[in-house]
Amino acid sequence: MVAIHHERPEDAHAIRFVLEEAFRQSNEADLVDALRRRGALTLSLVALRDNEVVGHIVFSPVTIESADSSFNAIGLGPMAVLPPYQRKGIGSQLVRIGLEQCRQAGHAIVVVLGPPDFYGRFGFVPTRHRGIQCEFDVPDDVFMVMELRQGALAGRGGVVKYQPEFKSV
Repeated sequence: MVAIHHERPEDAHAIRFVLEEAFRQSNEADLVDALRRRGALTLSLVALRDNEVVGHIVFSPVTIESADSSFNAIGLGPMAVLPPYQRKGIGSQLVRIGLEQCRQAGHAIVVVLGPPDFYGRFGFVPTRHRGIQCEFDVPDDVFMVMELRQGALAGRGGVVKYQPEFKSV
């Protein structure tokens, strides 16, 4: 059984371990640490199994900017699960609960950079279909968006700007 709860200060070391093991590098762990230090985590959840942190998901603020407007959204990621616990539904549980908590908090739009076969299951669609681009040079199919409030993207488009810490990943 896996329990999901909000990150606590004592979870930081275990979260770093999960990110390093899942991504096999420290970039994502460094990113989350930097966002946490600056207070730029909108939502950070951990998955616990037998009181061990086995998964983590984070959401942080982004803006979507065009020539004549700018509006706020949320970026999902990174999300990670320890390798022995992958493909057991833990990542999906983190995504579902995280999206629902973002919706309940009043957020209307979420973007994600990740595998379309995974994130597409939750309702994410490639941003190219919605007139949105990533500030980073990424393949079209892996940059996706989801409306948490129907119609939130109507008449809107632009370039997604992440928190400055993302430039070092």
